[in-house]
This record gives sequence, C-alpha cells and structure tokens, in this order.
Amino acid sequence: MKEQFLDAMDFRHACKKFDETKKITDEDMHYILEVARKSPSSFGMEAWKFLVVTNESLKEKLRPACWGQAQITTCSHLVIVLAGIESVKPDSGIPEKRFSRREMPQEKLDMYLGLYASHLEKTLSSDHETYSWTARQTYIAAGNMMTAAAFEGIDSCPIEGFDKERVEIILELNTAKYQVAMLLPFGYRIDEQSEQLRVPFDEVVEFIR
Repeated sequence: MKEQFLDAMDFRHACKKFDETKKITDEDMHYILEVARKSPSSFGMEAWKFLVVTNESLKEKLRPACWGQAQITTCSHLVIVLAGIESVKPDSGIPEKRFSRREMPQEKLDMYLGLYASHLEKTLSSDHETYSWTARQTYIAAGNMMTAAAFEGIDSCPIEGFDKERVEIILELNTAKYQVAMLLPFGYRIDEQSEQLRVPFDEVVEFIR
C-alpha cells in the first residue's frame, strides 16, 4: 500500500489541459468529494463548501476571470472551494452546533465555546481576517481531494490564479457567508506528464532527536 500511495503521488501533477472527451463518473466524483468532507479542520468547524460545476456555459464565463486558463473549460468537473466566513463566528450559533455533536455537559460546552471565542478573537475580528484563517483550512481538504483523485488515476490542478472578486460576482456569492479560496478542476490528462521536480529529501526534512 505504501508503494501504491507513492505511485499516486508520482502520478499527480498540475494538469494544464484535460481531455474534454473523458468524463469522471458520478461514483468517482462522489468519492473525491467525500474525502474532502472527511478532511480535518481547526476546531472541527468544517468551514468550507464545495461547488461542483459541470455547466459548460458557466465554465466559459469563469475562464476569463481565471487568467484564461484552459483547465477551467477542458476539465470534467470544476470544484470551486469556498471558505466559510459567517459559520465560524460565535454569534452565528454554528460553532455551538459543531461542538454539540459530541455529547457533553453544558458546562463543558460553555468552556469550549469560551476557549474558541477567546483564542480566535483577533482571527475573527473582520471578514478579511476570518477568510485568511478559513481559506487555510480548505487547503487541507483540497490536498486530500487531489491525492484521492490521483490514487484513482484522475488528474487535477490547484488554481490560485484568478480574480477573486470577479469569480464571486459571476457565482453570485454572498461573500458575508462564503468566499472563494481556490479553483480545483478534475479530469483526465490529454498530454504527457512533465517531469516531476522536487527538492531533495534531506533539504526539506530535518530530524531533531
């Protein structure tokens, strides 16, 4: 299994153009999205949402706002990863609901809510600060999705090159609730994979014994 997992990591690359004739099955796409749903998040807040776009006309509208990148329109499924804003704020009531999923005495729940609010007081002081925190959480889910896809021979490409405001306008997002963290197209490569270049193991790993 270790070898299979590393093979998937070797297979994964930032696919720049997908084969438009090949589509991901509903079963495989559900599997990729389920991996995202099960990903870890700070305080277990799951401050994310995943918009799955297969509508070709919407892809065409989005492409100019994404630096004209071919991945947007050639992919099978375009996953737009949203970072939660409102849902992580204590006064939304959602953090309490998240903590309450585990049965606990009221005093323990109150303790968790107090800790949460005090620890994140500065982080949640504005929508801008909140986005900086929750967008980082989405990258955990995105990484897991890309690895899960690669394990099944499905390609992906994480995209940060886009006009955030334009994309949010096209999607008609209520940015007080959600904002775009990244775009993540999935599909099947049409060109050969380029050579994978990585810094040597000993340069990026240091053991402190």
